[in-house]
Amino acid sequence: MDTKTIHDLIQRGIPDADIHVEGADGVHFEARVVSPAFAGKLPLARHRLVYATLGDHMGNAIHALSLRTLTPEEALKA
Repeated sequence: MDTKTIHDLIQRGIPDADIHVEGADGVHFEARVVSPAFAGKLPLARHRLVYATLGDHMGNAIHALSLRTLTPEEALKA
């Protein structure tokens, strides 16, 4: 697994998202995902939305994924 593939999978599932993925070892990754789709959702619901875009890759090709999920308004303040 690589960062571009993770980026593309998330982008397909959340088309309006701004996504940045890092992870040099091929199994541990960090992603910052900014999307208006997160508005009104608690952090767990946001993470589930991202995990759903990755499907069976989670726990298999992707051993660990640290997520930072923000709305565009939250990203402006961060």
